[in-house]
Amino acid sequence: MGGSVMLDHHDAVACVKLVPIFQSLDHQTLAAVADLVQERHVAKGEFVFLAGDRANSLIILARGQVKVSQSSPSGREQMIRLLKTGDFDGESVLFEDSERQTSAEALTDTQICMITRADFQQLINDSPAVAVNMLNTLGKRVSQLEAQAAATLTTSVGERLANYLVETSSELEKQDFDLPLQKKDLAAYLGTSPETISRKLKQFSTDGLITQKGRNHITLCNVDGLMMVDS
Repeated sequence: MGGSVMLDHHDAVACVKLVPIFQSLDHQTLAAVADLVQERHVAKGEFVFLAGDRANSLIILARGQVKVSQSSPSGREQMIRLLKTGDFDGESVLFEDSERQTSAEALTDTQICMITRADFQQLINDSPAVAVNMLNTLGKRVSQLEAQAAATLTTSVGERLANYLVETSSELEKQDFDLPLQKKDLAAYLGTSPETISRKLKQFSTDGLITQKGRNHITLCNVDGLMMVDS
């Protein structure tokens, strides 16, 4: 899964600024956080962490997409969430010594930044603002989950799929790409069925918004049109 290296300070600050916990900190505290950051590059198909690993770091996604999943006793994999650029995982492990209950697989070549539990706990002791930001951010995460659930009811599958394609294109910095998620996982993420995903992709292709090659290769032909999809 690759080793970790200390980031150049400028790059570390840029990574830290992606995380809501740290965005409103003063420059001095932000610089102190950046000094604690380690970087890892994870190739597509490799795991950021596995269930059973010691959970001892906050993970910040600086670039890429990561699928977080959990296996049932029968061995069936269930996707829990999708991490995209700017998302973070592991805030709960910063307060307790435990094992990870989920696994995280890089769907694209991915860059992550990490802060260990020991460093983060010391940071909280030194900066009450970080502790307050953490509480506020966790509250916002609950609100975001509620909003995401509401969006599944109030927005169309086509709109959610179009937004995902545009966001993925932006993250990968190219307009032709293989879908990072398998259709069953993409369907779960968007709250629909694989058959509906296939049907909507075919409709987008007919409408000239995308072209498809094979089952998973997508080229965006009309980004503005995709952003206007509402059905």
